[in-house]
Amino acid sequence: MHKGFVDIQNNGWKNTDFTAAGLTVERVKEITRDLVARGTIAYCPTVITGKPEVYQQNLAVIAKAMKDPELGGHILGIHMEGPFISPKPGAIGAHPKECVLDPDPAAFDRFQEWAEGNIRIITVAPEQPGCEALIRHIAASGVVVSMGHHLASDEDMARAVKAGARLCTHVGNGIPNEIHRHNNPLWWQLSCDEIFGMFITDGHHLPADLIKVALRSKTTDRFIVTSDASPLAGMPPGKYTIFGGLPVAIDDTGLIYSEQSKSLAGSHSTIIECMNHLASLNLLSEADLWTVGFENQLKLLKIPAARIDALKGPGVSFKNGRFAVNG
Repeated sequence: MHKGFVDIQNNGWKNTDFTAAGLTVERVKEITRDLVARGTIAYCPTVITGKPEVYQQNLAVIAKAMKDPELGGHILGIHMEGPFISPKPGAIGAHPKECVLDPDPAAFDRFQEWAEGNIRIITVAPEQPGCEALIRHIAASGVVVSMGHHLASDEDMARAVKAGARLCTHVGNGIPNEIHRHNNPLWWQLSCDEIFGMFITDGHHLPADLIKVALRSKTTDRFIVTSDASPLAGMPPGKYTIFGGLPVAIDDTGLIYSEQSKSLAGSHSTIIECMNHLASLNLLSEADLWTVGFENQLKLLKIPAARIDALKGPGVSFKNGRFAVNG
């Protein structure tokens, strides 16, 4: 029995945004404690495209929370989703366009210094000028480079993988709603045998048939479930603002979307809810579900399972086709 799932993309929880000004160490610890109680034994707080002054504050806050003897071990490192992404409509999603930066190794080094070396994943758009050199620079430091929020060609993505990219962020999302039936970023990412793919299996972001095709193409060896939890995950239906003032709404089904662009703005689910939706599709055995919800994340980050097994948590059991937190 595992103590829980590993989520490598979580943007916040219950109206706390890891990319908003005012984040505190105590709040990060509260979120971590709550997520662990809900079946997330370890996770990567995700900081999206934002202002440099907020990066400087929040990266340091998360790094400090990681030093906590009780809860710090549950935080595997920071996922920076941006700022080196595409500013084009559709690709940019709910990220603030004014904060997008051109690929810059010096800027990444500055972010990593503020994070005290705790950035473990960064999402970039490989078609942006200079991104190949940026990927090579970041990968050489041991950080996982992921492709996401992009409109890259097959050739751009192939060069990115050759430079050191090892992951694709929320495949099937972070692209325009309408794409060319053949020439689009989706098919290459699904077909590439050299990289992991992250998939948001919350029931809103991807239809069941795409999940089925993704499992067949990536296989359970390279398929990673993530929640992509919005800062509004856990909040009731209503109208809110996130990501520095973006108006969003949560409907009665838990769908979170931008009222301006109608693009999705993260999920309302924790990873155990995503795992239960995936389980309901009857595509995988329990062992395979643990592979895509726990083991592959650790393999990607090169973290031994024994480190996670040593953490305190309530544990998660599988019964009658569903996962539930013990107790």
